[in-house]
Amino acid sequence: MSIVHVSGRFDGKTALVTGAASGVGRATALRLAAEGANVYALDVNAEALAETADLAAGLPGKLVTRVTDVSSRDECFAAVAAAVAEFGGLDVLGNIAGIARAEHVLEVTEADYRRMMGVNIDGYFFLCQAAIPHLLERSGNIVNIASNAGVMGLAYSVVYTMTKGAVVQLTRSLAWEFIKTPLRVNAIAPGGIETNLVANYRIPEDVDWELVGRATTPRPMAQAEDIASMFCYVASDEARNVHGAILSNDTGLTAG
Repeated sequence: MSIVHVSGRFDGKTALVTGAASGVGRATALRLAAEGANVYALDVNAEALAETADLAAGLPGKLVTRVTDVSSRDECFAAVAAAVAEFGGLDVLGNIAGIARAEHVLEVTEADYRRMMGVNIDGYFFLCQAAIPHLLERSGNIVNIASNAGVMGLAYSVVYTMTKGAVVQLTRSLAWEFIKTPLRVNAIAPGGIETNLVANYRIPEDVDWELVGRATTPRPMAQAEDIASMFCYVASDEARNVHGAILSNDTGLTAG
């Protein structure tokens, strides 16, 4: 696909991006750096995160990596502090890291439940909590990656849909709490994306496939770059009037 960068759109800006080792997180980190942003890139996967740094070599913006488990409050706060120390401030927080599983609800283990909640909810909340004081100083903004699963029910994905519903309400509630300030808070709700997350998504063999089919449309899945493109618009000054929005990017899945 052809990608058109907006040269200099993020010159002088700093963005912290989670999930930057692959998929939407990597695509977004690279797109921001290509458009001039200094990017503080987080992920738990050190090897893949180093690959992202290699791909960013030569781009206008500087990309610095940090291995971080976003399910840890202490690591979230430490990462934000390190980003501010590295670049002198923070303009954009991109909460992108996420995990997904398909399973019968009666078979969900406590460990799997806690891990998904930790990455998909705790990380988003604690990074927002740590970043907001710095974002307020620079009239910055937050872009959360939610999902079509946050606005509709999906069979065999109960815990995942719970977490993405929480991201939707986190976004709306923060937007209202800070509506009298320059801070903007928005979310993007993708459908299926051709990433490792989707490629490794395993559905139990004994499901009702008619119910599973409700989560698809006849149109092809998005590419990670499609979401990165929308992210960069929403995070930019061009979207100064966009606040508290849950922006669908799902090939029409939630249209009817």
